[in-house]
Amino acid sequence: MTTNRPPEGGPGPRRVVVTGLGTVTSIGIGVGEFLAGLREGRNGARPITAFDTEGFAHANGCEVAGFDPDEWITHTSAENLGRAAQFSTAAAVMAARDSGMDLAELRSRRSLVCIGTTDGESADLDRLVAAELADGPEHLDTTVARRTSAGRLSSAVVAELGLTDVEATTLATACAAGNYAIGYGLDALCGGDVDVALVGGADAMCRKTFTGFYRLGTIAPEACQPFDRNRKGILTGEGAGVLLLETLESALARGARIYCEVLGYGLNCDAHHPVAPDRDSIARCIELAHGNARVKPGEIDFISAHGTGTRANDVTEAAAIRQVFGERPPSTISIKAMIGHTMGAASSLASAACALAIAEGFIPPTINHVETDPECGLDCVPNEPREADLRVVQNNALAFGGNNAVLILGKYAEAEPALAGEAR
Repeated sequence: MTTNRPPEGGPGPRRVVVTGLGTVTSIGIGVGEFLAGLREGRNGARPITAFDTEGFAHANGCEVAGFDPDEWITHTSAENLGRAAQFSTAAAVMAARDSGMDLAELRSRRSLVCIGTTDGESADLDRLVAAELADGPEHLDTTVARRTSAGRLSSAVVAELGLTDVEATTLATACAAGNYAIGYGLDALCGGDVDVALVGGADAMCRKTFTGFYRLGTIAPEACQPFDRNRKGILTGEGAGVLLLETLESALARGARIYCEVLGYGLNCDAHHPVAPDRDSIARCIELAHGNARVKPGEIDFISAHGTGTRANDVTEAAAIRQVFGERPPSTISIKAMIGHTMGAASSLASAACALAIAEGFIPPTINHVETDPECGLDCVPNEPREADLRVVQNNALAFGGNNAVLILGKYAEAEPALAGEAR
C-alpha cells in the first residue's frame, strides 16, 4: 500500500485532494441538496416502490425520488443503462462539474474511473428472473439483459464523459467498496499512474438484497437507529457517491476549490464470518489507516462509522473503536440513519459527507436517536448537527466477508500537514 506521505528523509510527497463531489441520495440529489439534507438531518425513509413488497411484514427503505437520468446523461443513452449505472454516471458528471474542470481538460488527462458496488445491476436481474418465471425464456427482454453487467457502472462514466486515456474498473467488495475505490484512486495518483480519478460507489434498490437482509432479521420496521438502545436493524437504500481526486499541484495550478485532503487508508480482510464483524480485525484496520495517513488516534476529530443499526455491527464496531481510541473516543456518527444502507455507495457517500463536514465546519447528526445503548457508549451527535473546526476525520466501512476499509481525510492546509507526533 502506498501513501501520500514521504518516507523519512525521502523526496517530497505527492499530496492528493478532493475537488469535486457528486451525490445521488434519498435526502437530496447533487452536492448542494445533500449538504442541506445532512445539516437538516433529513430522513430518507419511505415505503419501497422499486419492487412488489407484498408478503413482507414491513418494507420501508431509502429510495431516491425525483431522479431524472436525462438531466445528467446527455451524450449517451440512459435507457441502455440500469439504474445503478445511471446513478454512477450522474454522480460522476456532477463531480466533474463541481470540480470546475473543463471537460476538454478532463479528456486530455490520464484518468481512472473506479466504482464500487455490492449488487451491480441486480434490480434488472430480479426483473429478468421474474419475467422468465412468468413468461418463459423466449420472452426475455434482451435490452434489459444487455445492461446487467456490473462493469457498466464504470464504463458508462467513461462513455458519457468521452474519456480515452483511461482505466475503468468496478470493484465488488460489498459494502466497503466505495472506500476501496477511493483508496485505489489515491494510490494511482500518488504513484503517478493517472492525473485525475473519479472514484466512489453506486447501487440501486433491489428485491434480492432486501429479501436477504429481511430473512436475516435485520430490516428495521420503520427507521434506522444506529447506536440506539432500541435499534431494530437497517433500512436498505440506494444512490451513488463519486469524488473527483487530483494532486494538490494540479488543483492549485487551475485554482480549484479544495474540499479536503486524502491522507491515507487501511484495508484488511479477516474472512472471520460471512456476515458477522470481528472486533480485532476492525481495530487492526483502523490502526493500518492511521499508520498509512501518519496520524494518531488523538488527532481524529470525529468518526463516520459504518453504523448500520444492527446489534451485531454497532456493538462490535463501538468496541473496536474503543480498543484503538480508549474509553473516550471522538464523536462517532452514522449517516445511514438518514440515507439508509446504500450498499456499495455507502462509504463513498459517507466520504462525501466527511469532505463537506471538513469544508463547512460541522459534524452531521445521527438522527432517529432516543437513547444511546450503553454497550456502545458513544457520543453519536444525536439528532442535531454540531458546529466544529475539523482537522482530521475517519470514515469506517465494514463489509460482509470481513472486508474492512478505513479512510482518513484531512483539512487542506497550505503547508505540509505535520506528521503524527508533531504539533499540528
